[in-house]
Amino acid sequence: MSLSDTPGAVPDPGLVRTTRSAALAEPTERVRPLWITGVVLVNLGINAAFFGPIQVLLAQQSEHFDPGQKEAIFALVNGAGAAVSMVANPLFGAFSDRTASRLGRRVPWVLAGAVLGAAALVGLAGAPNVAVMTLMWCLVQAGCNAAYAAIFAAVPDRVPVPQRATVGGLAAMGQTAGILVGAVIGAAVSGNYALGYIICAAALVAGVVMYLVKSDDSPLRVGAARPMNWAEFLLGFIRPLRHPDFAWAWTTRLLVNIGNHMVTLYLLFFLADAVHLKETTGLEPAFGFLVLTGLYAVFVIISSLVGGRLSDRTGKRKPLVIASSAIIALASLILAFAPTWTGGIVGACVLGVGFGAYLAVDFALITQVLPNAADRGKDLGVVNVASSLPQVIAPVIAWPFVTMWGGYVSLYVAAAIIGLLGAVFVVKIKGVD
Repeated sequence: MSLSDTPGAVPDPGLVRTTRSAALAEPTERVRPLWITGVVLVNLGINAAFFGPIQVLLAQQSEHFDPGQKEAIFALVNGAGAAVSMVANPLFGAFSDRTASRLGRRVPWVLAGAVLGAAALVGLAGAPNVAVMTLMWCLVQAGCNAAYAAIFAAVPDRVPVPQRATVGGLAAMGQTAGILVGAVIGAAVSGNYALGYIICAAALVAGVVMYLVKSDDSPLRVGAARPMNWAEFLLGFIRPLRHPDFAWAWTTRLLVNIGNHMVTLYLLFFLADAVHLKETTGLEPAFGFLVLTGLYAVFVIISSLVGGRLSDRTGKRKPLVIASSAIIALASLILAFAPTWTGGIVGACVLGVGFGAYLAVDFALITQVLPNAADRGKDLGVVNVASSLPQVIAPVIAWPFVTMWGGYVSLYVAAAIIGLLGAVFVVKIKGVD
């Protein structure tokens, strides 16, 4: 693998042009089911490794270290990891744009990221204190984001526009299945978070196998790989935002994800402390969380598949993004004003309907407003910052709402307002219907 020209190499210009055009051209051939399955499984493994810890294991480990400061510890660890992901995703995306390997540009980073993430999860299982816990989670984020940046960029590399929302919906299905698998792991280990981390590591490694075998990744010759220009990379965070459609799409994704994270961040604590699930129903909060996650997952899968196909058939992106953002906001309001087990069930189903369609269609919309085909990995990494930055922002916003500013009612109302702003800004995008 190379990130720059090999010293002394004199590549054949004709071969370089051919290789680069194959790697960078807008795809026109529909991708096959096995390739899509590989992408789905990578998304499943990465999200199991992310959300098993985020939803259950990190919260349990935080409570183990200091029950009285569990919210603060959880916010610290989660925020530090998200900060790493904001740098890692575009950085590794830029590296994959320039990688010359016979395996292709994206495959080496999917493999390396999965190995690093799995090793860090194993280290997290044995963390003796909050400092080591934070460090290991940051390494998990670095590895998983390397793999995620590469697999995210592989879609516009290989999938033609008329198929893109459908593939986006299937990838969203993999993401949701990974979230569900993570929740199942958290519930199944019954508080043994160390075992949970090890199982998440195994899921991450297993998830990348089919893609590594069936990637069909178009390679760049060594001499065709552009050298890494660090000044250009740093300016690259700003340059895409000079493209109005890209900027509005990025802002929309940021706001909708902030609202969504504010809804899900403290859901386990919400069931315990606001719904009083144990006292009112006899169910353990961890089990209740699993039930809600399962319902959410079912509706995300259905909505992402239906929404993606509908968007591809009609060629429309913006109306579906607006509608799905409004549905997500509605789910927040249900939780705010019906803090009961029934309200939680209804809210989870509505949230799944909204977020499933949003994931599929917004993904297709984003790929159609990328500034430059040669920088798909880096620019999509900048897009993914709009998904990871909320992991930093949401805890900062949510914690004072929960502890000082009215509790979960005010938290979920604020989440609804923020999500609705995302729906409003979608209309600013001019280059996509």
